[in-house]
Amino acid sequence: MTVYDLPAINASLNAIATVLLGSGYVAIRRGNKELHKKLMISALAVSAAFLACYLVYHYHAGSKPFPDLGWIKTVYLLILVPHIILAAIMVPMILKTFWHAFRGEWESHKKIARWTFPIWMYVSLTGVVIYLMLYQWFTSAS
Repeated sequence: MTVYDLPAINASLNAIATVLLGSGYVAIRRGNKELHKKLMISALAVSAAFLACYLVYHYHAGSKPFPDLGWIKTVYLLILVPHIILAAIMVPMILKTFWHAFRGEWESHKKIARWTFPIWMYVSLTGVVIYLMLYQWFTSAS
């Protein structure tokens, strides 16, 4: 394995985080607080592993430009730009959400989780889409 294998690992970690987040949401909607807690802690751990791998990859490999494919590149950028902005915003939100849960501040936890959850889901899901577009679907065009 080399550093160039990390994008596939990152996409897998994002996919796992998406499943864990969705499962955690379902668990809390069904009133299963203990399962929700385990799933959300797992999502945090997987997302932290993603961030570590992402930083290692980009430190060693830099960035990969998307090929100029007209409207497809526009679609890619329309997904990428909010993904990047929300990825930067979500880290402190996730930490604040977990902090409130850790302290048992349930009303504060629920209040911020209503914003954190959809942003985290969007970033995790679009991370997989960005990987597919950049490293799988449009590789022959570059």
